[in-house]
Amino acid sequence: MFEKIWDRHTVYERPDGQTLLYIDRHYVGDDLPLEAFETLRRKGLKVRRPDLTFAMPDHYVSTRSRSLADTVDAERRELIEELVRFTSENGIFLFPLSDPRQGIVHVVGPEQGLSQPGMTIVCGDSHTSTHGALGALGFGIGAAEVSHVFATQTLWQRKPRTMRVTVSGAPGPGVVAKDVVMGIIAHIGVAGAAGHVIEYAGNTIRGLTMEGRMTLCNMSIEAGARAGMVAPDAATFAYLKKRPFVPKGAQWESVVARWTALASEDDAVFDRAVALDAADFAPMVSWGTSPEDAGPITGRVPDPRAIVDPERRARIEKGLAYMGLDAGTALEGLPVNRVFIGSCTNGRIEDLRMAASVLQGRRTAVPTLIVPGSGQVKAQAEAEGLDRIFLDAGCEWRHAGCSMCLAINGDMLSEGERCASTTNRNFVGRQGRGSRTHLMSPPMAAAAAISGRLVDVRELGGA
Repeated sequence: MFEKIWDRHTVYERPDGQTLLYIDRHYVGDDLPLEAFETLRRKGLKVRRPDLTFAMPDHYVSTRSRSLADTVDAERRELIEELVRFTSENGIFLFPLSDPRQGIVHVVGPEQGLSQPGMTIVCGDSHTSTHGALGALGFGIGAAEVSHVFATQTLWQRKPRTMRVTVSGAPGPGVVAKDVVMGIIAHIGVAGAAGHVIEYAGNTIRGLTMEGRMTLCNMSIEAGARAGMVAPDAATFAYLKKRPFVPKGAQWESVVARWTALASEDDAVFDRAVALDAADFAPMVSWGTSPEDAGPITGRVPDPRAIVDPERRARIEKGLAYMGLDAGTALEGLPVNRVFIGSCTNGRIEDLRMAASVLQGRRTAVPTLIVPGSGQVKAQAEAEGLDRIFLDAGCEWRHAGCSMCLAINGDMLSEGERCASTTNRNFVGRQGRGSRTHLMSPPMAAAAAISGRLVDVRELGGA
């Protein structure tokens, strides 16, 4: 599938292997340095295909309101204002804060039908891999590459290798998409897919909802992959049909036939293949400062002295010191100070429903922040009464944005605070200086909110 999309978008291949790719969709956020915009102005250039470019503020926006006045500081407010100016100058479609569709680009793109099978999709954000859940080739790019796409609607890239990750079997109780991808990363490591594009396969993957597939592809980057993809199928088409930006009528039937043909052939050969059994996965929790530092909630923090590789041993020792954890500590029962449910990994309606199923009729023991991934997710959650469940449980219910996924918008942890989080990265300082992040699924985070500690959601019920 990857090679089909790559070949169809190849404009020119140089002798050194660099390929000029045509880009179908360019998403632009507010987290770009000003230089990405100034490069075009300095050279007297306009965006070549504004009709294929879509923008929205998401990283720096306040989730407390839809007012720029609530932006955390003047510097970040200027970046949002510059995005608005640049899109206006170039005729780019902008989802402003006043637009009820605004939200995190990796949530808005799919739900608006802007992301479609077979497309090449880029954005100045690494988690553009999310869009691979629809059978697209999506990947993050740097500021200089953003300027190149603005000016030419093309991008120079070196062709990655291919990798198939097959997950088969029925997941056990309490195991959701986040646990599957965390289990994959724990198995292959954060460099396990380096230099590759992952195609996910197997009946476990086919059994995931589209929201679950987006969670899966979103965290492909945490496995070192350039991108992650799932071949489009009936679930994909049902999800996309009648979305605002997808073809309609006779055109719809035509594109579905074309999208169906994207699937890899049965005899396709991959550069690397990994096969895993879903029965081996359990509700997962990270314990270190890398996404690969994770295990089942029933497990314990490993002893670094048992690790043969000296570099990995030293990294884990340093990570455990930062996390304030000792070897052998049981993960279940570990106290937390805060809970965050949201992000481009787990801020969709299905994620909120799972969290609500655990929180319903219960009260939180620690401050819990719930942030929808888009204005439409927020509206749907409120129409279903999920917001009342959250508020009655004592949670904070906010507007859409990246929020506490990373400490750049005012939503952050204090030094030393430990957070049960549905985000994608647990690096040092990710949620604030000295913050301690434990990655997990929405139902697991909701269970931690109720208990004030890491617990096995299977013991609470719900989800």
